[in-house]
Amino acid sequence: MEKKLVFFDIDGTIWDWQRVVPDSAREAIRRMRENGHMAYICSGRAKGNIRAPWLLDIGFDGMIAACGAYIEHEGEIIYNRLIEHEQVKKTVEVLDRCRMPFVLEGPVKHWVSDWGFDRDDYVANLFELLKDDAIVFKGYDDGIEINKFSADILGQTDYRSIRAELGDYYNFIEHGVTPDVLQEAAHKGKPLEIIGVIEAVPKGLSKGVGLKKICERLGIAPEDTIAVGDSVNDLEMFEAAGTAIAMGNATEPAKQAADWITTDIHDDGLMNAMRHFGLI
Repeated sequence: MEKKLVFFDIDGTIWDWQRVVPDSAREAIRRMRENGHMAYICSGRAKGNIRAPWLLDIGFDGMIAACGAYIEHEGEIIYNRLIEHEQVKKTVEVLDRCRMPFVLEGPVKHWVSDWGFDRDDYVANLFELLKDDAIVFKGYDDGIEINKFSADILGQTDYRSIRAELGDYYNFIEHGVTPDVLQEAAHKGKPLEIIGVIEAVPKGLSKGVGLKKICERLGIAPEDTIAVGDSVNDLEMFEAAGTAIAMGNATEPAKQAADWITTDIHDDGLMNAMRHFGLI
């Protein structure tokens, strides 16, 4: 079999929402690499938040982070798209005014709003993992270097205005966002309830764009790639890859976009996928 490049999402694909990597997933990636194929992380997480030793010690040939804004191959940084300082300044002004708590995600550090995340386990885990590189946001300064941001839509958030004011620069990847979120400026009856989550990535970037950049670097056709994921931020990766595999625990949009659906993450999903396509 010709060498394949396999791109793995992290959350819901390699590890679960408690950051547990199934033994079978670890074994599947190890064995496919031993058979001459290459494994890449392809995540919405920024590089600064891809540092858990029990993830990286699986062994990868590189990574695409921040939905394509940061790319590494064999430890070498081959792409790092930082958001311009004036745009960062505008972004935090709009988010603060429209009452949206945010995480500014960089290749080293992350800056986190000092309010609004009391019910968000992801942010609690962020401080645990990044330690001193997770910084409570106290106001804009020129030392902030980021590739993207993520944020919670709360009941009090004026998300409609955020899209209008920042939409020329960012693509918004929306998780759990229903149509009524855009119809109303804010849901006043539930000010602190999380009613959706977004990732905001500079226009022109995606996991799929990152996949193509790796292929160009290695001189491998996108048709010889496999992408494995579970969420809406994997759709562009699925479109760019030669073969798209959705986890059994994937969202419905991801399943509909996939060429094949494997089993749940804790039902040997990655192992079954690698076996099905002959990589192990």
